[in-house]
Amino acid sequence: MLRSRVPYRLADAAPGLRPPAPGKRLIVSVVLNVEDWRFDAPMPRSILPPPHGTSFVPDVPNFSWAAWGMRLGLPRIIRLLESMDVPASVNLNASVIDSYPEAADRLLETGWELVGHGLDQRSLHRVDDEPAVIRETLEKIEAFSGRKVRGWLGPGLQETGATPDVLSALGVDYVTDWVVDEIPVWLDASPRPLVAVPYSLELNDSVLYAVEHHESAELLRRVTDTLQTWDAEDDDKLMVLTLPLHPHLIGVRHRLGYLRASLELLLARPDTIVMTGEQICDWFLEQSPR
Repeated sequence: MLRSRVPYRLADAAPGLRPPAPGKRLIVSVVLNVEDWRFDAPMPRSILPPPHGTSFVPDVPNFSWAAWGMRLGLPRIIRLLESMDVPASVNLNASVIDSYPEAADRLLETGWELVGHGLDQRSLHRVDDEPAVIRETLEKIEAFSGRKVRGWLGPGLQETGATPDVLSALGVDYVTDWVVDEIPVWLDASPRPLVAVPYSLELNDSVLYAVEHHESAELLRRVTDTLQTWDAEDDDKLMVLTLPLHPHLIGVRHRLGYLRASLELLLARPDTIVMTGEQICDWFLEQSPR
């Protein structure tokens, strides 16, 4: 039986971390998931249920849902984040570089961090050679960007039992699949441990809108309530508040304003600092060396 790679501990027992800058206890991490949903395969998720409960390939309406995000939602989100001077970590399916070259070039222009997210939006459980797929993903993004890929999010946050060891052996420094804490923690892997950088399911637009089917204002409501609860705790703990975004979900016109309002609420606080995944990883490593 597989054991958890993150040793359990109560949050109250965690060693205190110094803020990344004086007074900056709230670390905001914006994560943009840019994915390639294959036209010749079943869709990872659907907005329109198949008629009579039978799925078909090609799945034109649900493929179009994701493709709309790559055409309209993605540039809309990029413009918003750039206008607010908010950098993002981009979880990138490496095949986006070939399937959506204009989108890949636009992302490269931002200077944002590119994070490995598989070749396409397909679980690692469904590939024939996991190490080869991960290696190809990293090499393709690194060749495109000219920068080492330091982080990884599995498609659908899925891992096999061997994934952390494969990532570790290929030189990855951190993963965001393990949503177990509000601060970074060590994750057991061989030949060297990885940093588990916080991600989010509760503030994830995919969960909010595609899974739980909430109204458009739900993201702002949850960010507001999260801050109110955190402020009421009245302690010196730090929190990494992650906003995972998908172009076909948050990029629609009736939701984008709530993303802007959420970011305005966070940026208005004097204790907020915006950091990318690799910056959070490095901040943790400075205080918790391997």
